[in-house]
Amino acid sequence: MKNAVSWALVLFLTITLLNNCLQTKTYKEIREKQSFVDQLRLAYSSGDLTKWPKPILDPSKPLFSEIGYLPKVIFPADNPYSEDRASLGRTLFYDPRLSNSNQIACASCHDPELGWTDNRKFSFGHDRQLGSRNAMTIMNSAFATSLFWDGRAATLEDQAKMPIEDSREMHEHIDIATEKIVKVKGYEMLFEKAFGDKKITKDRIAKAIATFERTVISPASKFDRFIDGDKDAFTDYEVMGLHLFRTKAQCMNCHNSGYFSNNQFENDATSLLSSDEEDLGQYLITKKTADVGKFRVPSLREVAKTGPWMHNGSFNTLTEVIEFYSKGNPESSKNRSTIHEGAVLNSEKSHLLKLLDLTKEEIAQLEAFLGTLSTPTTRPVPPKMPK
Repeated sequence: MKNAVSWALVLFLTITLLNNCLQTKTYKEIREKQSFVDQLRLAYSSGDLTKWPKPILDPSKPLFSEIGYLPKVIFPADNPYSEDRASLGRTLFYDPRLSNSNQIACASCHDPELGWTDNRKFSFGHDRQLGSRNAMTIMNSAFATSLFWDGRAATLEDQAKMPIEDSREMHEHIDIATEKIVKVKGYEMLFEKAFGDKKITKDRIAKAIATFERTVISPASKFDRFIDGDKDAFTDYEVMGLHLFRTKAQCMNCHNSGYFSNNQFENDATSLLSSDEEDLGQYLITKKTADVGKFRVPSLREVAKTGPWMHNGSFNTLTEVIEFYSKGNPESSKNRSTIHEGAVLNSEKSHLLKLLDLTKEEIAQLEAFLGTLSTPTTRPVPPKMPK
């Protein structure tokens, strides 16, 4: 009996000792983890980029610009900014008379209350036709070096004309659209203020819309406040998400600079060749086989408000997007080639897409950080249309 009691006592003491050791180890790990987060918080909110941890970059990306604030908007010499020109452009942006049906305006697909997009997989256009790609936000488009998913417009002035003439969008000849605006007497004074005389041309319409679009810029975000010194602006998850963005997740290879895009084109294996959803991407513009399946790297500013995501609106949540990149998108072999106009074309997935093996916690932390790049929704009153 005494031996049984003694063994029971020894077992109890052993279990108690092991439990205390485990608790001590757990507490130590928690303290070390918190200390690491605290160090990152101080570094990233210091206002001094030299104190930031070194990012993990692919050797193939020698040109790199650190993430940070949005730069100042530069207006082109042949289309300088004026308040009157931007105001005219805003009015034209909302005017459905630029469309064939007189019912579709630029603002129909780029709604300020929806992150300057429409939050649809594909937008509705003329005769309720569906477009073939997701509508990109116009926010911060002043910093894009090419427009559309395939980069077919080199400037915002070029871009402004294209939806008007697209048969699936506004379905109007630009000259006819211009004549319709010419017939609206109320526009004469607006064009005179914006350009110095009452002459209304398609180029002036495009310049006015482009000027307005260059003013649609994100205000300072939570991220901007944090790196500017407000160290308490971020939660611990957001701090870790920022660090993961720059290191393990390797998002910085494509989403860098204050615009959070390198303005390049990448193949992330979403062209779905030989399927009903096939999209050859930039190849349709350049006709270079190396560009098959490449799409413009979008800005991540305001990303939490601009879903669904990807060129084909295939993801409904940011969690899905992050999981997609974490897995490196193991592209199906049946979607890697197609025959287009008699030519055999192949999709070559970017080497930047590789297995990251992010944990569920790391995915949640990255998503938390991405949320800091978005700003409160604006609900401006649309302008009165001239008559």
